[in-house]
This record gives sequence, structure tokens and C-alpha cells, in this order.
Amino acid sequence: MWLADQWNEYEVIDTSGGEKLERWGDYILVRPDPQVIWNTPKTLPAWKSPNAHYHRSKKGGGEWEFFRLPEQWDIHYKELTFHLKPFSFKHTGLFPEQAANWEWFGKLIRQAGRPIKVLNLFAYTGGATLAAAKAGASVTHVDASKGMVTWARENAAASGLKEAPIRWIVDDCQKFVEREIRRGNHYDGIIMDPPSYGRGPKGEIWKIEDAIHPLVQLCSRLLSDQPLFFLINSYTTGFAPSVLSYLLGTEVVSRYGGHVRADEVGLPVSSNGLVLPCGSSGRWQAE
Repeated sequence: MWLADQWNEYEVIDTSGGEKLERWGDYILVRPDPQVIWNTPKTLPAWKSPNAHYHRSKKGGGEWEFFRLPEQWDIHYKELTFHLKPFSFKHTGLFPEQAANWEWFGKLIRQAGRPIKVLNLFAYTGGATLAAAKAGASVTHVDASKGMVTWARENAAASGLKEAPIRWIVDDCQKFVEREIRRGNHYDGIIMDPPSYGRGPKGEIWKIEDAIHPLVQLCSRLLSDQPLFFLINSYTTGFAPSVLSYLLGTEVVSRYGGHVRADEVGLPVSSNGLVLPCGSSGRWQAE
């Protein structure tokens, strides 16, 4: 498992009964997590006095209950700054476990010894975009949500990357990739974090089980003559790491060689030394 274990301002404090107890900077949150199927005693005092608690509904969805939590606050990862705020379906605007992947591709970019162009698809609030830009890459950030792209730009400005070579694109990811192929554009690194289900800006429907393989096929045509890496993240239940490995092996290794590794990503739990699994990643890199 790849661990995001270099955070100072974020931690999973404890887990029990379908929930995780987290510290986000100065604030304590309780949020549901489907991986937490064990039910151990919640003895830590923080369980009883969080700043916010997201309650799942038996009918689906849920709602936040707030106790002394600001509308927005900041958290830092090394030189990066992220604006956080609680919004729909338990999210805060950041997936801390992805720092494990930021470290991986950031090192590849810094050691490449040449200009690197990165395409970040389903780019959300820009964690991977900022990490790649801070490592020295030129980044094209694509997300179907205008609000998410605006949020990502604010994170970039807060991280001292307002003038960094980042293209901000609001578009359906597959349609953007198809246009980039027609334009003859290429990238040295590709990152994608596709949802299980989603809609594009014009109502385009995305179902990962139907769309992920065709998209990886298209993206493999966008790689440069000297590609550096290709990263796929998945939070979809039932998608084992080996599925991501097969996708990359079939479409990328067959064209460019290199090698693939796939595994779970996770966060250490500070109270007991356990590791909370948080989805899977497939990593291709050149030899």
C-alpha cells in the first residue's frame, strides 16, 4: 500500500463504526467511511466534541452538523495551501491520501531534466495540479465543473502558483482529449481521477465501467515521444488495483514499454497504527 504519511496538518486520529475521526488543521471532523466496518469503542474525547459531523441518511446522502467550524479554512502540505470547506456528500475539497501520488510524480518531474507537460483530467480542486506545477511542470487542468476549477485557481494563488504555467479548462474530459488529439498536442504525463458516475457541463453521462477503457485508449495517443508517467486513481467499489494495472498495461506498456505498478493508497491512523485504505492507483512510468 502507498501511504500518504508526510502530512503535518492532517491526520486520521481514529476509526470506528463506519466513521473516521480526522484533524484538518485546527479542526476536528467526523465523517463516514465505508471501509470502516469494525466497531471498536470510541474512547477518545475528540469523538464527543468535533467541530463538524457528517451524518449519513439511511435513505442515501446525509447532512452536516456544525459546532464552531468556519465557513472556510486553510490546510498546508509542504509548500502547498488548500482552501477547505464542507460541502455536498461529506467532502471538504481535498483528498489527503493523494499526497502519496503527488510525491511519486513530483519526484519524476523534478528528476526529468527537461520541460514536462502534464494533463490532469477530472482535476477537482487541483491537488495534483499544484503538486505537478510546484515540481516544475506545465499543467493543463481539466474539470467539467466551473466551480471546482475556480476553487483550484484559488488554491493555486494561495500556494504562490498564480503565475505558474497552468491552463485552466472547464470541459468534458473525453471531449477535451478528443480535441487535443485533433490539434496534435501531446503530454509527458497524464493524471486522471475519474468518478464512478458523473455528468459533463452539457449533461454528458459518465459511467466508469463503460467509459474508462476508451478514455485510456484516447489518452495513450496524447503521450509524447518521451512520456514520463501515467496515473489513474479510482475510488470505485469493486475496481481492484489489478484492473488499473491491466488498463495501463494494455494501452500504455504496449505502446511505450516501461512498467506498471498498482496498489491501494492509504492514510495512517495515529491512535492505533492501522492504515485506512482509500481507493486504488495505477502508476505507469518509463524505464
